[in-house]
Amino acid sequence: MARIKNIELPNEKHTVIGLTAIYGIGRNLAATICDAAKVSQTKKIKDLTNDEITALRTEIDKYLVEGELRREVQMNIKNKMEINSYQGTRHKKGLPVRGQRTSRNARTRKGKGKVVANKKKVGK
Repeated sequence: MARIKNIELPNEKHTVIGLTAIYGIGRNLAATICDAAKVSQTKKIKDLTNDEITALRTEIDKYLVEGELRREVQMNIKNKMEINSYQGTRHKKGLPVRGQRTSRNARTRKGKGKVVANKKKVGK
């Protein structure tokens, strides 16, 4: 089992798909890394040699991935919150940040719906 950046890559998947298990690497970047490391994209992870794994490791080290990337994203969010930008205030309130509507959806950010007590109607 190949281990890169403390992530165990799935054995049965092709190299280009397996690399996407690493945070910060998508399909496009995975293909670029495979080409630069001269590793076949269709080769399964379990069939990679130690030299190929080493080549992939050195190529991945050139990019910001995993812990460093997560830390940078969190620092960017914290910075926006400190300077009270519009996006920062949305982060603080736990609302959608990128302009989505909140009147009907946004349950991912807002959480489970809150029940509002029924007001009794005053009769005549």
